[in-house]
Amino acid sequence: MNKKTVRDIELKGKRVLMRVDFNVPMQGGAVSDDKRIKASLPTIQYVLDQGASLVLMSHLGRPKGTGFDPEFSLKAAAEALSKLLGKPVEMAPDCIGPQVEAMAQALRPGQVLMLENVRFHKEEEKNDPEFAKKLAALGQVYVNDAFGSAHRAHASTEGVARYLPAVSGFLMEQELEYLGRATQNPERPYVAILGGAKISDKIAVVENLLAKCDRLIIGGGMANTFLAARGYPMADSLVEPGSIDTAKSIMEKAGDKLMLPVDVVVADKFEAEAASQVVDADKVPAGWRAMDIGPRSVQAFGDVLKTARLVVWNGPMGVFEFPRFAEGTFAIAKALAASGATTVIGGGDSASAVKKAGVAAKMTHVSTGGGASLEFLEGKVLPGVAALNDK
Repeated sequence: MNKKTVRDIELKGKRVLMRVDFNVPMQGGAVSDDKRIKASLPTIQYVLDQGASLVLMSHLGRPKGTGFDPEFSLKAAAEALSKLLGKPVEMAPDCIGPQVEAMAQALRPGQVLMLENVRFHKEEEKNDPEFAKKLAALGQVYVNDAFGSAHRAHASTEGVARYLPAVSGFLMEQELEYLGRATQNPERPYVAILGGAKISDKIAVVENLLAKCDRLIIGGGMANTFLAARGYPMADSLVEPGSIDTAKSIMEKAGDKLMLPVDVVVADKFEAEAASQVVDADKVPAGWRAMDIGPRSVQAFGDVLKTARLVVWNGPMGVFEFPRFAEGTFAIAKALAASGATTVIGGGDSASAVKKAGVAAKMTHVSTGGGASLEFLEGKVLPGVAALNDK
């Protein structure tokens, strides 16, 4: 990563405008999982320790962009951060405007102000230059530590960087370092694992990873489309008919590099308590659907993981939200934990899977950004990263 970080800029006495990813799960008006808030603490603490004041901005959920909506307020996130920091975090009534500017300018070194949800303004997602300028007026230095939003060219992630010195926070730096290992000069043998429901969302990722990795393991719903492309009867399994030709051409190019399930756990309906059985991947019975990888697939995939030096994983191996169909996903998570390889977990469901399997702490890096990590692995330039100042 050849971008400047908070270490490369003088912060003492400055007012720092920092984009964080506080898009956290909420329940009953409180933060139900503060993982993303905790992930931003090292940068927040560093900025304050350098004698700066701090203005934080984030989005939360998908409000309509028509003004304040209590359901999507960042007030609960500010309260959670205040507890973690052991000091007050002031809450602004909005993210722009004269009152907010006055609050920002009144900050003393070591004080923190949380702006209200930037997506209450439709100009945020449009990356409106005037809106970005108003946000930029709240700080003297811009720090982006929101990797989970770095794939969006929004005012708070990309626009602001045009008006202020712009550097990365520690979380952003860490994400780029580990995901960079998977795309530039990876350790070998390098194994990539892709799962999740659809192949159509991940065609570019599959093609980019195939060019770089030594083995590509495919599980989850997307494996069904590959198995169908082999001519296997998939019965009621989730298959994307429009992607079968793509799957065929990927398999032709990949040859032995691509690994698919050899057996699957099937269910007679899409329900947590459905009847289930293990069958060979080419023998899914009529009226049944593939819901997880089977034990022989777990064994075969596990054998490959034992020899790996680097593993990147994005997407579960089955319908892991149903405990009966989570075993394949959890077995792969545990195989990774025992592998001794550098393990990089894409955000979203994969991050949730290693956590549920109880092995998150044994992974080298668990990404905080699902969509962003996927686009990075596709080889795309992330606008929020490109906008930062080069070293």
